[in-house]
Amino acid sequence: MIHKYKLFDQNIVLDVNSGSVHLLDDLSYSLLDFDIAAMDTPTEEIKKAFSEYSGEAVEECFDELKSLQKEGLLFSEDLIDPQKVKNFRLDPPVKALCLHICHDCNLRCRYCFAETGTFHGERSMMSREVGFKAIDFVLEKSRNRKNIEVDFFGGEPLMNFDVVKDIVSYARSKEKEYGKTFRFTLTTNGMLLDDDIMEYLNENMSNIVLSLDGTKEVNDYLRPDTQKSGSYDKIIDKYKKLAKLRNQDNYYVRGTFTAHNLDFTKDILHIADEGFFQTSMEPVVLKEGHPLAIREEHLEQLKQEYEKLALEYVKRRKEGNPFNFFHFMIDLEQGPCVIKRISGCGAGSEYVAVTPTGDIYPCHRFAGEEGYKMGSVFDGTMDEAIKRTFINSNVYTKKDCGECFAKFYCSGGCHANSCLIAGGMDQPYKIGCELEKKRVECAIAIQALLAE
Repeated sequence: MIHKYKLFDQNIVLDVNSGSVHLLDDLSYSLLDFDIAAMDTPTEEIKKAFSEYSGEAVEECFDELKSLQKEGLLFSEDLIDPQKVKNFRLDPPVKALCLHICHDCNLRCRYCFAETGTFHGERSMMSREVGFKAIDFVLEKSRNRKNIEVDFFGGEPLMNFDVVKDIVSYARSKEKEYGKTFRFTLTTNGMLLDDDIMEYLNENMSNIVLSLDGTKEVNDYLRPDTQKSGSYDKIIDKYKKLAKLRNQDNYYVRGTFTAHNLDFTKDILHIADEGFFQTSMEPVVLKEGHPLAIREEHLEQLKQEYEKLALEYVKRRKEGNPFNFFHFMIDLEQGPCVIKRISGCGAGSEYVAVTPTGDIYPCHRFAGEEGYKMGSVFDGTMDEAIKRTFINSNVYTKKDCGECFAKFYCSGGCHANSCLIAGGMDQPYKIGCELEKKRVECAIAIQALLAE
């Protein structure tokens, strides 16, 4: 299975199963319109179709393509047995927690999937007791796994910062006893950042996600505070200081684009122009009818935005003024392991979320959805039926993923998005699929341009 496309005056071919990428001349690229994988030599029909070229030139290009096929770099076979993958017998350890340290927020973002932090419930804070139980839970469920990830999430985690610190201290106190190493991250809207908090975060958090949606106009419209005032001016200088203190590494300024800012390239470039090296911008996922929801008629503009961003991304790198954009950072040489390529993030098995009451859900996006409640940290239970459903949801069980060239990059997409929009994990969120495919195409083209 191959995917061929033209972008930025390049003829690009991706061999899906091997992950090999080829830049071809016009003749070789056009030859792939024929079923040459099943041929030994170019037919008279092929030679006639390329009569402007000599027969020798056609045969030479044909032979080069066939050599790539023999090397397993073009038209490669899928070596994974789909029937076996459809019923994984894996029982992975839990290696990552998302702790909902706070089901409350000091912003009122217009697109918030968590209902301004309540997650379909009441505003509440995680107690030390629940936090400690969550650490005990992952210490047990991680089994022989040495490295454990813990992400402090909300709402706004800094509204319950003392408990964050207590949980970190408790986890650290258990590392030697259990032979574990904890790696902590925190996602914040920045409103409560101060020098003391920044010092603590820099000493204890391996990564920090800073929420910002772009320019002042866009951010203030989408992310007002509880008094309906804009948040941009209250956070931008704090973010700059924190990024500088972290030597422009191990953080992301992460935004969300919506129907309000379909021209999101300007928002990403604004963030980069403000001096941030690590950037990310995600498309909002909202049900049809929401005024900020991305609709199918927006897709063409959004694809053009990714192309515009890609060209500027390359230009700045060549000029020595680079920035990173999360979705353009693809490893074409090695990439994730086979299991991750097939099944993705590990939600519901390797990774779970814990709410302030100690309830366990497959991930932060499912929190508060009672049908997906898996258990509790107080008794250490995990619903095996739900766990097995998530383990067995992968690119080989999702019909629409089968012939998609990007399946090993998105691993079937976000389970929560599929459930929210399409009504089930086996159904893709089609707008998300189209945007992912465009991002993959741009990311590959970027690496080709940078190699010139």
